Amino acid sequence: MLNITILENIKNNAMSTIPAPEYESLLAVFNSFYPMSEALIEDIIEQSEILDIKKKTVLLRAGETSNTIYFIVKGAARVYYMEKEIEEVTSWFLFENELLISVFSFFNGQPGFEYLETLEDCLLISLSRDKLNSLYERHLEFNFIGRKLTEYYYIRNEKQANDLRMLSAKERYQELLATNPQLINRVALGYIASYLGVSQETLSRIRKQI
Repeated sequence: MLNITILENIKNNAMSTIPAPEYESLLAVFNSFYPMSEALIEDIIEQSEILDIKKKTVLLRAGETSNTIYFIVKGAARVYYMEKEIEEVTSWFLFENELLISVFSFFNGQPGFEYLETLEDCLLISLSRDKLNSLYERHLEFNFIGRKLTEYYYIRNEKQANDLRMLSAKERYQELLATNPQLINRVALGYIASYLGVSQETLSRIRKQI
């Protein structure tokens, strides 16, 4: 949920340029990790781009190199890969105030194996890898923000991997609903089944038991 106090602090910081409404959630998230200078805020706005993307748009395909990181202002998306070239396996669901990225390809600058796809009409803020690195070079505090975000998503990924190894399918589904209650109303059951590592029929049986 958006931190109103953080937003008010940003707006009351005597900035020469008031951020557009589309940037409020992004700035609130970043500012929650470390106080942002006016120069950094203005540089982020100048270097990034606001995108209106339709539902079911593939932003990145396997074999392509990821050069862009996205912040979801509004909407939902997923990250998936192809298993044995015939079955889609969903590895991430992303919603408002989260970053959409193919980690391996983006940070290595090499062709990746993942697809990035919007599940709803999305309002995104995009930033290229080159511009992100330039922001790191010009603004010391942004390196701290970047490190804390990396830690957050690494821990989240590790928890997901551990859950897949240690929890039953039913327990994984219950955990997913507890942490993402909006998921069931916004994501197709087939994608959820893929994320949990079960068939859609098995997921249907699990849902009847709960």
